[in-house]
Amino acid sequence: MTASGCAERTAGRAPATAGRSPAAGETTRRTVLACGHESRSGRAIGAVAGATVTAVGRDLYALTRHPSIVVPMTLGRDATLASQVAQVLAWNGRGRAPGELLLAPPLGTTAHLVGWLRAAAGRAAGPARAFEERWAALLAAPSASPEEDAELFRVAHLVRRYGGFRWVEVALMDGDPDVAEGVSRCRLLGARHVALVPASFAEPDAPDGVTWTGPLLTPAALRELVARRVATARERWDHRADDGLAAASGEHHHHHHHHHRH
Repeated sequence: MTASGCAERTAGRAPATAGRSPAAGETTRRTVLACGHESRSGRAIGAVAGATVTAVGRDLYALTRHPSIVVPMTLGRDATLASQVAQVLAWNGRGRAPGELLLAPPLGTTAHLVGWLRAAAGRAAGPARAFEERWAALLAAPSASPEEDAELFRVAHLVRRYGGFRWVEVALMDGDPDVAEGVSRCRLLGARHVALVPASFAEPDAPDGVTWTGPLLTPAALRELVARRVATARERWDHRADDGLAAASGEHHHHHHHHHRH
């Protein structure tokens, strides 16, 4: 089992809820989902019960003028989203009571993303048949910065290494290579079947003859993940008075320092 699968396994647990009733005297905070390029600034997510979906920027600033818990809606490839949200919350939090604004952990990490992609591709190909039947998995996501696009190629390598597929290729929606080019490459490599797997919230157009795996996360799974991140943010504040801002503010700097050191 992958680390991400272990971390997100929910069987046998009571479901968490983003909209639980506050205790007497507890601050009532709305749940805000802050979105970036992986969801086309929230347009690819749609409605999530008990939460408000928004892009980082003016709308996030306006929403967090009220007590809020903000979840950065990255699947692991938006390196700056959490730090951008932290900047907005730090600005909005000036002169306000501590704990009114909480930053939850990001929805996912690259480790989660690898696990989700492996599961989605495996569902399309069938158990233990991907390699023998010459399946290729084509991971598709909106194009972003050069570093974030390169990260998708690294993710593809990990999916191939641990996922049982002979070929795992990348397509960048509105980028290079695009989905059509990605499918052509899979065919040229010898694939008989191509599973088109979304590596983001956005849904690519599937060419004829390609197996569409469906969304990476079902609406129910997405609600559950959001609820768990919100619960973590509340627990951090209740137990350690940690609003999540300090760790997220240094996250982007650390990411690039680590990258250049190697």
